Amino acid sequence: MADDEGRRGEAKALIEAASTRGEMKRLGAQLDHDHALRLAVWKEGRRRGADLPDDALTWPGKRLLRKSRAREAASQVRTTPTARDEAFTCSHCGEEVVPAQRTARDHCPRCLHSLHVDRVPGDRAAGCGGLLVPVDAERRGDGFRIRYRCAVCGEERANKALLEVVDPDDWEALVALTAAAGDRPSR
Repeated sequence: MADDEGRRGEAKALIEAASTRGEMKRLGAQLDHDHALRLAVWKEGRRRGADLPDDALTWPGKRLLRKSRAREAASQVRTTPTARDEAFTCSHCGEEVVPAQRTARDHCPRCLHSLHVDRVPGDRAAGCGGLLVPVDAERRGDGFRIRYRCAVCGEERANKALLEVVDPDDWEALVALTAAAGDRPSR
């Protein structure tokens, strides 16, 4: 029993240590020569939720180790923005919004409201769908960032104000937001 715990600890350490391609190859070769450790890695991989069939015990050590890390689902999650510059109808004021053409438009240029539809810009993966209400704006470099709060879930996020695009953000609406934050802009 103590040997099983020792092998499980060794398997966990091996899985965690395999973070680069070179380490994966070196540690996989170790699995190719140690059947007891291979079995422990297979069990630990299953415990972590990896999809490892029974015949995974016959796989090359490198492949077994990579799959045992159970990171396939995490690797499929988008972490970089996707540019989506699409026309839409504002859910708050009903305005027909045209694409910005130079960058992706993510809010209404009239009322500055948006929708909570993205986790990462453009992914459309947020399950909330609530109205993002502009709560203030602040000067950032040579532009402005509008800070939003979701009316449904309360999450806060910020988006860049679009001032030099087709159909720019309403200057007076932006001034009103920055005045609320104490940072009155000048043109």
